[in-house]
Formats: sequence, structure tokens, C-alpha cells
Amino acid sequence: MSDMCEGSSDKVRCEEALADIYLLLDRECSPERDAALRAHIEDCPPCLEEYGIDEHIKQLLARKCGGDHAPAELKSRLRASIRQTVATRGGVTVERTEITLEQRSE
Repeated sequence: MSDMCEGSSDKVRCEEALADIYLLLDRECSPERDAALRAHIEDCPPCLEEYGIDEHIKQLLARKCGGDHAPAELKSRLRASIRQTVATRGGVTVERTEITLEQRSE
């Protein structure tokens, strides 16, 4: 799989698309990110194939697990593991920014 697919105008790298496949499947992306990822996947046969495999896995797990949702902590650990695997195999660094909001009562 190439770093970025030929003819792709959305500028999403394959590693980024693969790292965010489950965010896309779970509809946890912003509308803009969703559109960029979908455009990349539609134009990139290897990413489209991986998306299809992951979609089938997600559906199979939902059927076999009775539709229960995974705990937030498990989702967070899985995302971190997926990002680490993509970074290790692809030689890329995925940066994240976290914001914490505090409400002050006066």
C-alpha cells in the first residue's frame, strides 16, 4: 500500500485512513473528517478492502456480543493500540491534542 494513493485529491494518507477506520465505522468523526476519509477510501482499493473487512468484523462482533457497547476505557485502549501499530508499521507519528474543560462555580 502506498503512502498516499495516486490520483487522490483529498490528501489523506493511507496510514491516517487506516488508523481512523473504526472512528469512521462508529460515526465518531467530525463531518469534515468523515467526508475526507470516505473520499480517500473510495479512491484507494487497499484501504477500501481494509474498511470492508473491519466493517464485517464490527458487524460480526455486534451480532455475537448481543449489541452491548464496549466500555469507554476499552475503546480508548483499543484506539491507542491501533494508532501505535499504525505508527510502528508505517513509520508515522499520529499526534493528538486533548482539551480539558473545568467549570468554576463562583
